[in-house]
Amino acid sequence: MDIKVAVDCGNSPKMQFLRDFNIAFAQGDTDHLMDSVADDIYWDIVGDKIIQGKPGFEAALQQMKEEKLKGMHIEKVVTHGKTGAVDGRLIRQNGKEYAFCDVYEFQSAKGNRLAVIKSYIIELKP
Repeated sequence: MDIKVAVDCGNSPKMQFLRDFNIAFAQGDTDHLMDSVADDIYWDIVGDKIIQGKPGFEAALQQMKEEKLKGMHIEKVVTHGKTGAVDGRLIRQNGKEYAFCDVYEFQSAKGNRLAVIKSYIIELKP
């Protein structure tokens, strides 16, 4: 898998956490992802569905694993206080590309678990 990350996307612990979380997502590392979210995780995939709680989160991850990725490019990671965002592109095995932006809210200022994820995903025209 081709994973590219902009140079400035890991210069703080929270930025590194979000970078690693997104890489784990692209690689299908369910264990890492499950360890990174709160029990009452709330995931809003805008315009598609809302997923609540760890069991729902894990089921969604298993379903998404079937859609293999060819690559991911993380262009920006920003954090401030209990919030953060990651902007980038996903490339599926079938060649389709998607721009994404995930907005995160950490469970606490410590920044070691996610409480809320809001995902914006747009399919790009060839």
